[in-house]
Amino acid sequence: MVLAVRDLAVTRGGMAILEGVSFDLSPGEALVLRGPNGVGKTTLLRSVAGLQPVEAGTVTGAEDQMAYAGHSDGLKAMLSVTENLKFWASVFAVKDIESALHSFDLIELRNRMAGTLSAGQKRRLGLARLMVTGRPIWVLDEPTVSLDVASVALFAEAVRGHLRSGGSALMATHIDLGLEEARVLDLTPFKASPRARHMDEAFL
Repeated sequence: MVLAVRDLAVTRGGMAILEGVSFDLSPGEALVLRGPNGVGKTTLLRSVAGLQPVEAGTVTGAEDQMAYAGHSDGLKAMLSVTENLKFWASVFAVKDIESALHSFDLIELRNRMAGTLSAGQKRRLGLARLMVTGRPIWVLDEPTVSLDVASVALFAEAVRGHLRSGGSALMATHIDLGLEEARVLDLTPFKASPRARHMDEAFL
């Protein structure tokens, strides 16, 4: 396995929101997190990716093997599509950006400034960054936001290609991507009883 999560508990704003979450992720496998808005999907993903501390439990899997894509597209508005991808490719010492351009239908937009793109085009470019990281574990928070049906299909095919090459994907999405390889984990049963951390501090 490339990722193992055991008895994870996470908090948001000092309040416990999830506890006892456990799962494994193996090469070539996708795991989709489900649950109502506010259940803690984003917090869990950020915790697994090492972007915020966990309250309890363990995450086994090198953080430097993960590529995280959250609600922000992470683009530089004054750089072109090509320049944005080249920038991220240089960060991760990857040379090829053509595959990313093709996979997300960005060829005709390659010379456009990122700041002039539509919301959907920006999202496609933001997701294309995943392909130039060279990292095997994709951690994705609502990746299909702002995407039309055709673009969702492009994204799903990119994920399939990643899985076929031995990569893995952990994602929160309400969209059925048609990924037969994907397992689904409903986080609702792991919702923590409302309680604040460090209750004594609330009165200081």
